[in-house]
Amino acid sequence: MACIDDTARLDPAHDCELCPRLEQFRREWRARQPEWFNGPVPTFVSDGEARLLVVGLAPGLRGANRTGRPFTGDYAGDLLYATLADFGLSLGSFQARPDDGLKLTGAAITNAVRCVPPENKPTPEEITTCRPFLLRTIGAMPRLVAILALGKIAHDSVVRAFGFPASRLKFVHGARHALAAGLTLYDSYHCSRYNTNTGVLTEDMFRAVFEAMQQDGVFG
Repeated sequence: MACIDDTARLDPAHDCELCPRLEQFRREWRARQPEWFNGPVPTFVSDGEARLLVVGLAPGLRGANRTGRPFTGDYAGDLLYATLADFGLSLGSFQARPDDGLKLTGAAITNAVRCVPPENKPTPEEITTCRPFLLRTIGAMPRLVAILALGKIAHDSVVRAFGFPASRLKFVHGARHALAAGLTLYDSYHCSRYNTNTGVLTEDMFRAVFEAMQQDGVFG
């Protein structure tokens, strides 16, 4: 089966079979929309200098699952990439498509679960199954000093990747948690349209998390 024996892989293979429910969902959408990416979405990283890793929940059905790049093609990406640009963490113009030429500088973006889940709700087993890819991605970034978790599921998966019980480091918007020497976890509500439409997260709240990271020296 794809992925199972490749312990060095940072991103799942395009035909990963580790999560049968997610595989079936991808196959259904490949039949409906064969021009879409419809596979595990790889980490978006432009160089080996990433000091910040942004971790989301999972690809959006008509966002990253369609385009093949994290947070590309839906509102969550509009807010995230605009904020990254404002803080000097990207170069070029974000145009919500993977061939827009956008480059990240000092940052990378991934998801706790690499495949789109039905109703945007991965199961606990699927989150656990995908966690080794998250851990390997983190381990492949030697300059990493900060992880930004967008939402509780991303937060909990990062915490468990470092061997802590989720109850020990609780998700709180705007919180900081020490994960290891020289590595800090920052929390933010997910920048989804639902959260911004309902007022759970405002642009000012989101920017405040980046301002805190900037003040802590994560980036200039």
